[in-house]
Amino acid sequence: MAMIEISGLLLLLLAVFLAGGVWIAISLMACGWVAMQFVGGGIPAGSVLATTIWGNSASWTLAALPLFIWMGEILYRTKLSEEMFRGLAPWLNWLPGRLMHVNVLACGIFGSVSGSSAATCATVAKIALPELKKRGYNEKLSLGSLAGAGTLGILIPPSITMVVYAVAANVSIIQIFLAGFLPGLLVMALYSGYIIVWHLLHPEQSPPREAKMPLREKLKESAQLIPCMLLILLVFLSLLLGWATATECAAWGVLGSFGIAWWSGSLTKEAFWQSVMGTTRITCMIMLILAGASFMSTSMAYTGIPAALAAWVDSLHLSPYALIAALTVMYIILGAALDGISMIVLTTAIVIPMIKAAGFDLVWFGIFLVLIVEMAEVSPPVGFNLFVLQTMSGKDSNTVALAALPFFFLLVAAVAIITVFPQIVMVLPQMAFPPQ
Repeated sequence: MAMIEISGLLLLLLAVFLAGGVWIAISLMACGWVAMQFVGGGIPAGSVLATTIWGNSASWTLAALPLFIWMGEILYRTKLSEEMFRGLAPWLNWLPGRLMHVNVLACGIFGSVSGSSAATCATVAKIALPELKKRGYNEKLSLGSLAGAGTLGILIPPSITMVVYAVAANVSIIQIFLAGFLPGLLVMALYSGYIIVWHLLHPEQSPPREAKMPLREKLKESAQLIPCMLLILLVFLSLLLGWATATECAAWGVLGSFGIAWWSGSLTKEAFWQSVMGTTRITCMIMLILAGASFMSTSMAYTGIPAALAAWVDSLHLSPYALIAALTVMYIILGAALDGISMIVLTTAIVIPMIKAAGFDLVWFGIFLVLIVEMAEVSPPVGFNLFVLQTMSGKDSNTVALAALPFFFLLVAAVAIITVFPQIVMVLPQMAFPPQ
């Protein structure tokens, strides 16, 4: 059977499994087993399944994953979101858009210690939505900015999605983390810029400026943010200066988050147990998906489909920009039906050979992919951030999706910018790990 027919059969089988509600991990393993039946030489699918899953699961690199998830789960149960709003609001009163910028900055700060888009969105929205509504800010822009800024949880390191990509693509987690800093700041600048422009165009919908607060009062309000900022600084500097590996940084992050929870009075027995169970559920889900994806990837390698596909793409003589544009469209379509982690593990085995053949750096491609996953978080019908905001605001899905649409296009603009100027992504990894 020709490669194209085998590929079509496997894609059809995977689509049937997913449409039937079969778990993604089980669907991937089943498709991998079917793919192995087309491999000559009598290679036993069962033995490959066992060795592949064990080899990919028993990974020191993956030890960082549950730790970063636990760090975010602990902080999710503290008063951090409330303290962040109070601490940031006095400093932003002079900007057009005023307190609307708190959504962007608070999501950026919480995202840097959470690693999860949905957790970041829910945590900040919990306090920001009622506060902004009470002060008379435009509700549609409030919802849209929270949906967009919530995605910073997976772009600003440490990020669960980045860890999954690094394992799937076999690249350095530390380099991926470092590569995410400047694109994260770029996306925050684009969001804040849009908020400024919107308020300049609609001054009548902006509430009046609040009374000026003395510097001493501003500092007093912001004092609650110091522990969190110190934790972020500790994790970032440890990565940047090479003081610790990603796993060691995650362990320090968990210890620091326990310290913050204790200091804020949120470290109760119930909160601790909820954080442990939440971490266990999320980690098991991701590990099972990665196990299925690793078997599927190995099976695909045995069949030779990725190499054949890469050769076919190469024969089209697409320019690098054309390839990236085609992949962007493909991932946007996939993002309408799949969550981000599933999207990465489903496509890595096929896409990585094309990216290598086109001459793109795999670290750069990781950030490109994370930005695309951010688009999926605000794309109907399965955008997680849309679900979170729909639940918390009581609005219908169409209202929330339309509110998030401008921020979706800002993410498209961010992808275009890092494609034209790849050094935005690569400068920090190359500083820390100079090319040989």
